[in-house]
Amino acid sequence: MFRSLRAGATLAAGLFAAAAVAAPVSTEELATLCANAEDSAHCGRLVETEQMKRLPHLATRDGLDLKVSLYPSGAVTFTDVEAPVGGRSHSLWDYIGAINAVLLYTTVGDDVTFTLLQRANGRKVELPAEPKVAPDRQHLVTADFCATRCVNELAVWRISSDGVARILFWKPAEAWTDAVATWKNADTIRVDYTPVGAAAPKSLDRRLAAPDWSRAPAR
Repeated sequence: MFRSLRAGATLAAGLFAAAAVAAPVSTEELATLCANAEDSAHCGRLVETEQMKRLPHLATRDGLDLKVSLYPSGAVTFTDVEAPVGGRSHSLWDYIGAINAVLLYTTVGDDVTFTLLQRANGRKVELPAEPKVAPDRQHLVTADFCATRCVNELAVWRISSDGVARILFWKPAEAWTDAVATWKNADTIRVDYTPVGAAAPKSLDRRLAAPDWSRAPAR
């Protein structure tokens, strides 16, 4: 019995060691991988192929089915839908070790979002943009800005065993063409953004304690 438990522990350690080497796809790498992609869904699959090499045992692909392992046991299967209108796809994008979660690149028609899967409980949440984890590992931030098909807001999400929920959001007075949010520290978000019509990007810091955040309704 001890031998089987030790073998299981060794296997689990091996899986997490493999997962720990994962890294988000860089802007340069994404441009290279998707240079000849037919559409967003195809781009997601090209990224998935590369990430599966870095993340063995985390997920497997069988045709339209993407099976993602949970921890300590179980799995969740995401099934793509091929259709001329309203087709849906899911592609392995990244493993976020700090919160033991898997991030999927999700497309519905021409719309692109991200699906975060918590491996400990199998809970899923759809996010408008690629999230960044706070130093406290209890919050995420997303920044989704563009001319069309974006929510155009900065949002903070709380992570718990009950799932991931949006708690704060903020919309700037001026329109932005794009933005990238990161955590300056546990209490402050750094946003690099480009206003519409601007020739160069700008930056701002937003504290979580700022009074002009809007609060999302409690779930």
